[in-house]
Amino acid sequence: MRGETIADPATWDQALRSLPHPHLLQSWEWGAFKGRHGWQPTYWLFREGGAPRAAALVLRRQASPLPFSVLYVPKGPILDYGDLPVLEGVLGHLEDFARRVRAIFVKIDPDVRADTVEGEAVVALLRQRGWRLSPEQVQFRNTMVLDLRPDEEALLTAMKSKWRYNIRLARRKGVTVRQGGLEDLPLLYQMYEETAHRDGFVIRPFAYYQDAWGRFIQAGLAQPLIAEYEGEPLAMVILFRFGGRAWYLYGASRSRHRNRMPNHLLQWEAIRWAKRQGCLEYDLWGAPDRLDEDDPMWGVYRFKQGFGGTFVPHIGAYDYPARPLLYRLYTTVMPRLLAWMRWRHWRKVRERRGRSEIAERR
Repeated sequence: MRGETIADPATWDQALRSLPHPHLLQSWEWGAFKGRHGWQPTYWLFREGGAPRAAALVLRRQASPLPFSVLYVPKGPILDYGDLPVLEGVLGHLEDFARRVRAIFVKIDPDVRADTVEGEAVVALLRQRGWRLSPEQVQFRNTMVLDLRPDEEALLTAMKSKWRYNIRLARRKGVTVRQGGLEDLPLLYQMYEETAHRDGFVIRPFAYYQDAWGRFIQAGLAQPLIAEYEGEPLAMVILFRFGGRAWYLYGASRSRHRNRMPNHLLQWEAIRWAKRQGCLEYDLWGAPDRLDEDDPMWGVYRFKQGFGGTFVPHIGAYDYPARPLLYRLYTTVMPRLLAWMRWRHWRKVRERRGRSEIAERR
């Protein structure tokens, strides 16, 4: 089994869809998107007897100011993880590629369940080959997944009764949900920005999301849904789909009219939309690292669980240090630098808010 680079979008996505559990973040469109924002994508396809056996979209970025790079395989590689010889062949290829392109390390982030015999075997093989659990989990390690194969009535029945009640309540209180389009991108970003300020997380400039959301909407791989009351936008979600699965990657809500439960109706309409697209699973994207009420994502977990979502623990991201000394420096110094940058960002935000409040009092 040899790896070959693919330069044709249709060939790549067709091969990817033929493999077990293809992921949106391994699609051609995702690699092209990241290629416009500082990463260089390489699409590696592994065939055996002409049939695809594995695929790995590898993103490469310079580790400035060092003359080295870092490699990342988001939510991949894609293959049958029960076939350890195939996995070993792909890992060997990635290790060699990292050394050839002067990478400090290569990170993989496969959707492999941690609570299975298969997951234990994969972790054992990774450790045997010198891979280590990454100190930086770029994506959420765990998630919540909803099986979309039952009909709508069965999906409603599987929800917690309070969630069904809130969906009906939102409708009675006049909340409606509409599909958004490219013309709604400024509104979607405005709501996302409001949510970021309220909940204390950092987001990128509008141009980044205009590209991310807009390109996928144009490609037919994403759909915004907007909850409104009397024409006033209250909440939004942006759904992505690929290979039989839908993902709830982005969401935002305003503080107004929360008593009308717009988020419950919005998620129900998202589930219905995914089902109409022929998706078999709805990935609610993100869950606690541990099922503990002290985990900061416990409230998010409870909300998603109410819709019938099942907690799915993954093995997490693993790094192969192609240059062990540089890897140690990179993984200890960089987190401190990023923490300082985040602290400086939020200090400026608080200062701006303080100046605004003083101006208003005047």
